[in-house]
Amino acid sequence: MSESLETIRDSLQDLIGRAVELIPGILAALIVLALTAYAAKAARDIGSKAGMATANSASLRLLIEQTCYIATWAGGVLFAAILAFPGLQLGDVIAALGLGTVAIGFAFQDIFKNFLAGILLLLQEPFEIGDQIVVSDYEGVVEHIDIRTTSIRTYQGERVLVPNSTIFTNPVQVRTAYSSRRSDLGVGVDYNTPLSDTASLLERIICQVEGVLPEPEPSIDLVCFNDSSIDFVVRYWTLPQMKEVCVVQTRAILAIKREFDRANITIPYPIRTLYYFDQEKYNDYLPAGDGNTTPR
Repeated sequence: MSESLETIRDSLQDLIGRAVELIPGILAALIVLALTAYAAKAARDIGSKAGMATANSASLRLLIEQTCYIATWAGGVLFAAILAFPGLQLGDVIAALGLGTVAIGFAFQDIFKNFLAGILLLLQEPFEIGDQIVVSDYEGVVEHIDIRTTSIRTYQGERVLVPNSTIFTNPVQVRTAYSSRRSDLGVGVDYNTPLSDTASLLERIICQVEGVLPEPEPSIDLVCFNDSSIDFVVRYWTLPQMKEVCVVQTRAILAIKREFDRANITIPYPIRTLYYFDQEKYNDYLPAGDGNTTPR
């Protein structure tokens, strides 16, 4: 019994001794991590300045900044691990990282997928910060492109965080990719309207609307015979921002309605023609020769 107690005491003393020996290394590792936090911030500032000096794109500047930040943290954590565990060799660290990467990859595959998609988005630059885009069911202004998500501010003033993998694997409509954007405005007139004169009037009206660009030129197209109207489509170009598109469309509608009223051109309401018959005179079950007449 005394031998067992002696063995337990020796084991505890050995463990305590080893823990005491590790305390300086652990304290040094904590100091290194604290310094790494400041160094990472400094590296991010340096990366931001370097990006401002070397890259014209905001996305590339953001990528340089984040790369410097993550690389500094990775180096600091590795150095702290070596200080905390002096017997740890670089080969052991690399092997552990390799095994850990496989395990973490299975556990956090969605996070890594978004991370890689974020890197590719920052490198390829399908859109930039400030662009107005449509992706999935969301539309708004790109505020920030992060490693994991892209922040979009909707026109209703809401922030939407879209995973980068969703943006990378789905169609994205960039509304502000070009310097101009076309709008199509439908206008219906009644069947008694002189079409050639109306087309010329619409062209004059739309060319005088503030905000309509002279190039490309507006066009007036006749598109169909509707139930109670003949339909035109007025096609014109404006600046691509949504606010500009909406403002110009309002001006165009007001101008068209005002000039149509002056020219006595009617924009018709839906019209239905109703026919009334005396059903007793058209009974399919009356025998022939009894005055039953079937309308043709």
